Amino acid sequence: MIEAIKKLKREKNALILAHYYAPLEIWEIADAIGDSLELSRKAAQATEDLIVFCGVRFMAESAKILNPDKKVLLPVADAGCPMADMITADALRTLKEEHPEAGVICYVNSSAEVKAESDICCTSAGALKVAGSLPHKEIIFVPDKNLGSYVASHYPEKKFYFIDGYCPIHNSCTAEDLKRAKALYPNALIAAHPECGKGTSEIADFVGSTTGILDFCRKSDSEEFIIGTEIEIVRALQKEFPQKKFYEAKEAFVCQDMKKNTLSTLLKALQEEKNEILLDEKTLRLAKKALENMINL
Repeated sequence: MIEAIKKLKREKNALILAHYYAPLEIWEIADAIGDSLELSRKAAQATEDLIVFCGVRFMAESAKILNPDKKVLLPVADAGCPMADMITADALRTLKEEHPEAGVICYVNSSAEVKAESDICCTSAGALKVAGSLPHKEIIFVPDKNLGSYVASHYPEKKFYFIDGYCPIHNSCTAEDLKRAKALYPNALIAAHPECGKGTSEIADFVGSTTGILDFCRKSDSEEFIIGTEIEIVRALQKEFPQKKFYEAKEAFVCQDMKKNTLSTLLKALQEEKNEILLDEKTLRLAKKALENMINL
């Protein structure tokens, strides 16, 4: 399968992008691996004819928004994001009507239509900087209330408005989970994603994006780490540093939608070129402005 994928990639002049939560077998063959911000940049700069995004729908949509002339494929049509589905363009328009003076920050984990209703997008890596860049005294932050609350804690002078949106996988990681893990591994440092549940950021030694967590573990002198994000990061770090120990913050820290990306689904995508991302011109134009505002910042 790997040889067949490589052959088709050459023949079709394709770029394969993979999110960190995709299985490690995909990492081995992807042209670029990263978090949402890194992959957005790669998509925007792509010169290949075809982009195959081994992630979930909102990520493939972002690639299409940033490089609309390219053909963008999602290997598995139903690889979605439950958090992205928790906010709709209609619901955001209602929020904007209720708070007309507020600037709108949209987490990239959202649909193209929601991005089109926003002033600027953010990733977990740049959320603090994005919030600080807006002159507004009021901010609507959608859809993740956990990341939004983390950002709001750094800007007490601003008023934030949230919806009840969250990543089911990260949100299920609680402060109690981190305390239990710390009791089991007292010498381990805790690195947690800001999407994790309430109270986790106060306990963790480091809070940051997936890339931030990887960098923290790579630079730290510690020999043990408790990882508060998707299981693939634990696997990747353990493979990179076999002499160190990496522990899951909780059991079943798995994004099932990301795991739909396999060598076989990637091969099929290259063979059949189905599940193309298609967006209307108005959505593309407005969503691109919000994403480019983020990237430029």
